[in-house]
Amino acid sequence: MSEFGAAPSRGDEPRDLGEHLVDAIDGMSEAAQAYTFDGDRDGADPGHASGEPLRRSLVLGDDDPRDARLRERVRTEDVVWQGRIFDVNRLGVELPDGRAALRDVVRHPGAVAVVALTDDGRICLVRQYRTALGRVTVEIPAGKLDPGEDPLGCAHRELREETGMQAGRMAFLTTIATSDGFCDELIHVYMATGLRFVVSSPDADEFINVDLVPLPELIDAVLDGRIEDAKTVVGALICDAASHRLQPED
Repeated sequence: MSEFGAAPSRGDEPRDLGEHLVDAIDGMSEAAQAYTFDGDRDGADPGHASGEPLRRSLVLGDDDPRDARLRERVRTEDVVWQGRIFDVNRLGVELPDGRAALRDVVRHPGAVAVVALTDDGRICLVRQYRTALGRVTVEIPAGKLDPGEDPLGCAHRELREETGMQAGRMAFLTTIATSDGFCDELIHVYMATGLRFVVSSPDADEFINVDLVPLPELIDAVLDGRIEDAKTVVGALICDAASHRLQPED
């Protein structure tokens, strides 16, 4: 057996880890190019480069005059799959240099997530089986927006439906783009305080257990890599950062 758990093919010399990694990275690169660009793949120099990095203050997207030269122009858009929660559309775009490319984009109505904190410093977490991952995950409460629904109202509704908790106060924290390489979903993250338990009413296909966990334990689990859910990671780290900023300086 080789160090990778399988014997090399008969007649082949064992290869070191570096060679395997190079092959894997090359394969990933080829796959990514095939997925993202549907134009000329004859290996010609595209004639553009990112340029030397600039040392500067933070400038947000589209606020830099140079960003106009990065914009892709959508020429066509067709629905290729329509689902219960989201659609998948195929966009024909014109690249900044005039070439054509295809982009497959998930169109999602958006969602909310709630960092719900009790008066004694515990955070409300839901335990739910995620079929896509094939296991139970531990997450902050969340749910998708109904058409035309106000995110603040949705945050109150989802918290109550999933956990039975009613918030005395709901404050906006941030908005995150979950995977902007291929999806337009935005999750609006709120913090709920002044909690009291009323009654939960999850959707008919939702089966949920609810925990109240000390916030430092959640933050430790995020920093240790034991929590992978993106909205939960963001919510926990915002709480951690805010708590440090509120502490008086020595």
